[in-house]
Amino acid sequence: MKLGHLGLGLQKKMSHLILLFSLFLAPAFADGRSQKSTENLCSNDVSHKRQKRDWIWNQLHIQEELDTPLPHHVGKITSSVRNKNAKYIIEGEFANTIFKVEETSGDVYAFERLDREKKAEYELTALIIDRTNNRSLERPSRFIIKVYDINDNAPVFVHKVFNGSVPEMSPVGTSVTKVTAVDADDPTVSGHATVTYEVTTGGEYFTIDDSGVIYTKEPNLDRETKSTYEIVVQAKDAPGFSGDSSTATVIIALSDINDNSPEFKHSSFHFKVPENVSVGGEVGRVKVEDIDEPQHRNTRYSFIQGEFRDTFDIVANPYTNEGIIRPKKPLDFEAVSEYRFSIEATDPTVNLRHFKPGNPRSIASVVIEVTDVDEPPVFRRLPYEFKVRENHVEVKTLGSVHAEDPDAAKRKIRYIQRRANPNGDYVRVSNNGVIQLPKPLDREFSSSYNITVAAVEILEDGRLSDRESHAHVHVIVDDVNDNAPELVSPEEPRVCENAAPGKVIVRISAVDKDETSPRGFFRYSLATEDSNFSLIENYDNTANITVKYGQFNRELVKFHYLPVLISDNGDPDLTSTNTLLISVCKCNEKGNFTFCEERAKQVGVSIQALVAIFICIFTIIVIVLLILLRRRHKKDLSGLGRSVAEIHEQLVTYDEEGGGEMDTTSYDVSVLNSVRKNGLKAEPTPSPYAQVQKPPGNITPGAGGMEMMIEVKKDEADNDRDLLPYDTLHIYGYEGAESIAESLSSLGSGSSDSDIDYDFLNDWGPRFKMLAELYGSEPSEDFVY
Repeated sequence: MKLGHLGLGLQKKMSHLILLFSLFLAPAFADGRSQKSTENLCSNDVSHKRQKRDWIWNQLHIQEELDTPLPHHVGKITSSVRNKNAKYIIEGEFANTIFKVEETSGDVYAFERLDREKKAEYELTALIIDRTNNRSLERPSRFIIKVYDINDNAPVFVHKVFNGSVPEMSPVGTSVTKVTAVDADDPTVSGHATVTYEVTTGGEYFTIDDSGVIYTKEPNLDRETKSTYEIVVQAKDAPGFSGDSSTATVIIALSDINDNSPEFKHSSFHFKVPENVSVGGEVGRVKVEDIDEPQHRNTRYSFIQGEFRDTFDIVANPYTNEGIIRPKKPLDFEAVSEYRFSIEATDPTVNLRHFKPGNPRSIASVVIEVTDVDEPPVFRRLPYEFKVRENHVEVKTLGSVHAEDPDAAKRKIRYIQRRANPNGDYVRVSNNGVIQLPKPLDREFSSSYNITVAAVEILEDGRLSDRESHAHVHVIVDDVNDNAPELVSPEEPRVCENAAPGKVIVRISAVDKDETSPRGFFRYSLATEDSNFSLIENYDNTANITVKYGQFNRELVKFHYLPVLISDNGDPDLTSTNTLLISVCKCNEKGNFTFCEERAKQVGVSIQALVAIFICIFTIIVIVLLILLRRRHKKDLSGLGRSVAEIHEQLVTYDEEGGGEMDTTSYDVSVLNSVRKNGLKAEPTPSPYAQVQKPPGNITPGAGGMEMMIEVKKDEADNDRDLLPYDTLHIYGYEGAESIAESLSSLGSGSSDSDIDYDFLNDWGPRFKMLAELYGSEPSEDFVY
């Protein structure tokens, strides 16, 4: 309580000092402003002398949160004007609301308690007027009311929760994070806005300074033991002032460092692996535990016991940190069936400053058991290479290949040829592995021959195993000098008629299919010495053909055939005779060729060109045949269409009628016979209708006449291609005799002899009106029947 009273007394004394200080400064401020105002007035009216007037007041101050009754006296505004009607007025922010002035005395009062943290000062304007006419007696003047602070606010943290982090095992005094608290009081007043910090919870691990920075207090903060700390920090006023305070929570996470070594989860590991595991394949995995975070796990595995470093390798998986055991060379059950060794797991990147002494080494024993599998045969010597001279007829066998069964069964082996290069039956392999030559080899065809031989085990039941191994056999053919050199044809060697002796016509060269002789170059010579040409060797496998005498005569010889002998200096020495064709040409004075005879060139057509020509010819023939068939087909269709359309125009008409459907006993065939004698064709009548007449009653029909006529018509239709098809309707005008209905033809219905009356058609209605008009009236005399 005494300390509280003492602090309150000091606060009041400081407020009084500030008030006195303002009393001394305010008059000077007012005097300066009033003096300036007066000078302005004097400059405006220098002709009138008046008494100097000025505002007289002290700078106004008031303390915040006064606990005395309202209103609170702020200060007094006074002017040197002497006028009994003078009236004081204030204007500005919160004038006549919070602040009011006594009109006659100029005392200013505050009618509300002020809070400096809301507003620290107020700017107002003072006026003095004549109350009788409201005229201004003095120029307005601005003044400020300042609110003095009292330490009435506690510091407040800007966040309720702060986060920070620090590496584990950091030394004492390592900065973790910074917290901030803000005091709303006036920072210009000593002690009012000063904030002090203190760790109230977790102070045994962390500490904080007056600026809010948190530091480590314990050197051995281990993330693997505890990864997160939650502390409470308090912020309060400076000592000697109010004891108000606030708190905040700080969550501190320990970040990981590599300070732990890996340890095997098991002291021993046992694996089984077949002997045919591939080199680099996986045998098994050993697992370790590293309590550091994944980014700080860098386990390395090494052998410490056992002589198998050249057989196996252990590689760490970067994702799982496991150790993968892989074979470095093929395993053989028959040689070694079990491997035993010890391995150690370490981490070379562990921070030695934080290495924990006394940690045991992480060592584990490993047993790898190799299991037996049926392996393919194994060739003892790879690759196989044999040499033979070309065209050597006596050599039939080059050697043999040999493979063994590596398993304990030791089965027999059969050898099979799989591939050959070049393709063909040039090199063979027998069932027992003998490499044979069915015929002599030609080095010019191929300088080497390669075959792939497969070795397959023969099972107990005589079948071949599906597992096999391969060996490559390489046969090299040594060269024999069996080919003479050949002339490389130059491009049309030519010589001028007037060429001078010694003129170089062409440089010739040669090629030899055999290997180059180690004894030197080719030898060139002319087969005849009586020619107008000479040969000079260049000793670089070329020679020059030159003019010997000169003065060629094109009128006598246009082409010269020069025989050239070429020897290869081989063993044995082979020589070839080659013919060089030289053209004699006309030349100008500069020796340039102006005219040469065209050489007879052999014109040949390749097989591909012949095939293309034959294909084109065949295609043309097929197209022509298709066009002809199409035209024939169109012609047939058009003929058939015309036959169908003109069927009514091809009616065969006769002058006699038959006896009707009742005339089945006899026919009058005399008319048919007469028609047959006249060519079986009737002359057309001028009438548009063919008139059919009844045969006389005394005509005796012939028994076989009709049959003969039908046979003749059939034969004629069968042999005449221009007639209609066989199923075409043939119409005959002969009907026979003794028909009750007589003639069914309508051609004779219009004759004058008819006694049929068609007037009854008029009674049948409008539908038969046309028929009634046609048949009911008398026929015209101009109508021809």
